[in-house]
Amino acid sequence: MKDGLALGWFKWLVVLSWRVELLVWRALVRLRRRPLWALSGSCTGCGACCVEPSILVGFFTWHFPTLRRLFLAWQRRVNGFQLASAERGTRTFVFRCTHYDPASRRCDSYATRPAMCRDYPRVLLQDAWPELFEGCGFRVVSCNRKLRAQIDATSLPEEEKAALKRKLRLD
Repeated sequence: MKDGLALGWFKWLVVLSWRVELLVWRALVRLRRRPLWALSGSCTGCGACCVEPSILVGFFTWHFPTLRRLFLAWQRRVNGFQLASAERGTRTFVFRCTHYDPASRRCDSYATRPAMCRDYPRVLLQDAWPELFEGCGFRVVSCNRKLRAQIDATSLPEEEKAALKRKLRLD
């Protein structure tokens, strides 16, 4: 499903405002604290992040029907996300993306894709323990050099040190 001219321009404006907001937000985060996690690797085009995009919503969006309808209408019309299910326990909406072609593993509106698609998996680096999809070409690596040095200073055998570093995402 290709975006029309009007929707394409509108999405470009949204993407532009999102990029400005993201630059400001990342600069403020860098000023406040050191990052806990970093990314290594690159996208392999597996499409796991495109199959069922899910969005965790706030209390008001979940519990107020008007806000929920507006949110879902925006996702359907602008982002091309069709609601597949809603997980009550986590306040998460799970969608099916109408722009994703599973056969070719391509997005037909890649240039104007939503912010959540554009920023994956960087957006997960804010989590306490980021989890990526299985088969994803990206890897999450801890930025905690102090912990790495402390493990190196222990009297553990080298293979146990390596296993511990791997589990804690230090290598």
